[in-house]
Amino acid sequence: MAAGSGSRYGKLKQFDDLGPNGEFLMEFAMFDAIKYGFEHIVVITKKENVSFLREHLEPRLPKNIKLDVLAQELSDLPDGVSFTGERPKPWGTAHAVWTARKVIDGPFCVINADDFYGSSAYRNAATFINEHPSDDQYALVGYTLKDTLSEHGTVSRGVCMTQGDDLVSVDERLKLEQQGDRVVDLDSGLEYTGDELASMNFWVCRPSIFEVIETEFREFLEDENMIKTSELYIPKTIQKMLQDGAAAVKVVPANDEWFGVTYSSDREIAVESLRQKTEAGHYSAPLWP
Repeated sequence: MAAGSGSRYGKLKQFDDLGPNGEFLMEFAMFDAIKYGFEHIVVITKKENVSFLREHLEPRLPKNIKLDVLAQELSDLPDGVSFTGERPKPWGTAHAVWTARKVIDGPFCVINADDFYGSSAYRNAATFINEHPSDDQYALVGYTLKDTLSEHGTVSRGVCMTQGDDLVSVDERLKLEQQGDRVVDLDSGLEYTGDELASMNFWVCRPSIFEVIETEFREFLEDENMIKTSELYIPKTIQKMLQDGAAAVKVVPANDEWFGVTYSSDREIAVESLRQKTEAGHYSAPLWP
């Protein structure tokens, strides 16, 4: 998913040249995914970025990798539904996933283009897909909450409740901040120890999710208040599937480092980390031969 506006970062962070040879952060995700057997990459972005991204990625990716670059648009609505108002943002992450409904017909992973998840996360996700062929088997690749915060401001995270390796629920918290030995959500006032599991929007999904998103989207569009500023979130969609018995969701540990670029101040950390990983031989230099 690469359709964000980068309002806190100061520019389109998905297209920032963070790698040692000018690579985008999402290219490292593609490299890791391909390493563990993924064969189809779908990028969801803004309409004005579709041609640029396709022209940037096509000559770099291996020839056996299928690439789709799709636009997330406010006009992409369920059949028989119309929207004539205005919104400052897209419909949200669940709608971004729904945008890919016509090009995906098998199990797939969802990630954010402005997050680095670590090579092991893709290996573990691929293993889960291969070992769980059923259409109702979903997974969350999870990280520890305190390891996903930014020193430079609040962040939005899905805080998870688990029972063994089963996911029970995900609560989206929009303004999480480290305060001493605790993590506080400035929006709700709730406090966390920091050891909770956090969703970084790395999900293993099945095509069955598209129908659920569409149903939720239709209900969403009937609420005039929600239409103005609210969004459809993937964690909420999957939680509904859990509650309805439509999906079982396992927690798959990432067993790797996560970092993101929410704020411009996060850039230096990301650049240095990618440089170190490249020099250590984890990535090619340049990334694509």
